[in-house]
Amino acid sequence: MILHSIDRQIINHLQGGFPLTESPWDELARQLDIPIDEIICRIERMTTEGVLSRFGPIYNAEKMGGGLTLAAMKVEPERFDEVTEIVNAFDEVAHNYARQHELNMWFVIATETPEKINEVIHKIEQQTGLEVFNMPKQEEYFLELKFEA
Repeated sequence: MILHSIDRQIINHLQGGFPLTESPWDELARQLDIPIDEIICRIERMTTEGVLSRFGPIYNAEKMGGGLTLAAMKVEPERFDEVTEIVNAFDEVAHNYARQHELNMWFVIATETPEKINEVIHKIEQQTGLEVFNMPKQEEYFLELKFEA
C-alpha cells in the first residue's frame, strides 16, 4: 500500500498520543485540520490493510491491579499452528509471536489479578501438554520510540 501524505500526517501525529478530552475526535480533527470522517476512514483502512497493526489504548494492567507477564514455549514445528490456536483462544493472551530460538513461541499474558497468571499458564500447559516459561519483568524502562512515516 502506498501511503498518502494525509495517512503519514495521521500516523506521525498519533504517535504522540490520542487526545484525552471529552470530544477526542473533534480535537484530533482540529489539530490535524482534517475532517473527522476522513481520519476515521483512513485509520480503519490502514488497520484493515495491515499498515497499522492495531489502533487503541494500551493499558498498564499492573497499575490497574492486574497481572502481566511474558511467556515462552518450545513448540515442535509440526504442532506450531495447533498450539498457536490453543494459546490465542485465551482472552488473557495479548500478543503471540514466532521466534527463531529454542523457545520459539512468545506471548504476553495480561490478567485481572496477578494471581491469575499462574492459573492461565497452568491451563495452557494442560491443553497443549507443553511447558510454559513464565518471564515476569524485573524492571520497566520507557522508551518513547517514534518512527516518522
